[in-house]
Amino acid sequence: MNLPNEKLLQHVQSHPYPLLFATISGALLYGFRSADSDFGLRGVHLLPLETVVGLDEGDQTVEKEGIYDGLEIDLVTHDASKFFTLMLKRNGYVLEQIFSPLIVHSTPEHDELKSIAAGCITKHHAHHYLGFAATQWKLFGKESPPRVKPLLYVFRVLLTGIHLMQTGEVEANILRLNETAGLSYIEELVDRESNGPEKGTLDATDLAFYERECQRLTAELESAHEKSNLPEAPSARQELNDLLVRLRLNAD
Repeated sequence: MNLPNEKLLQHVQSHPYPLLFATISGALLYGFRSADSDFGLRGVHLLPLETVVGLDEGDQTVEKEGIYDGLEIDLVTHDASKFFTLMLKRNGYVLEQIFSPLIVHSTPEHDELKSIAAGCITKHHAHHYLGFAATQWKLFGKESPPRVKPLLYVFRVLLTGIHLMQTGEVEANILRLNETAGLSYIEELVDRESNGPEKGTLDATDLAFYERECQRLTAELESAHEKSNLPEAPSARQELNDLLVRLRLNAD
């Protein structure tokens, strides 16, 4: 689809701090945005040096929402220090933001961060995706009637985790992931979500099948974690520290 770049940039450029990057996350990145979904932007901002060396810790997280000619845009950014700390934990969500191919704003430091982020990927990121999938499945189970979108979130998370464990690559788009997984129902679910209303629902008769699939993919992710050759711990702490110091000292 064609992105409304001018409107997205307008929202990004009104941010109170300089940005290292801003990328699109959420359903559009995952491959199943519906017509009435908003645009979720995520990124990293840089607090001024005088803020971080003083007693006031500054705005570690900035959240901005806006509507531009009827287009709803949601932007959430973290200060570089907070974001880099999250990168050193088993947080797959921040890795997906860094590697998102849907880039609204970028800098040379963003490219550097991508290179460094490769050294943050560990086999224990599987726990992030297992936990996220379990939470999403519980939320899905509480809905009446059950909707398509939460179910797609469950499958997207599990497939991303399996792919990461097997290849070391961060891929968040469910359609690309399914090129390898070959699950016959994924394209149908995506089509129902993308071309129907955001609150599109599922038939109750299908729930038992999807529950079995969730359990099967969960077991596959657990097995991929056990077999993974990814490192046990990140190796990029010093590189992230050096980049953060350089960013702070060079800030205008």
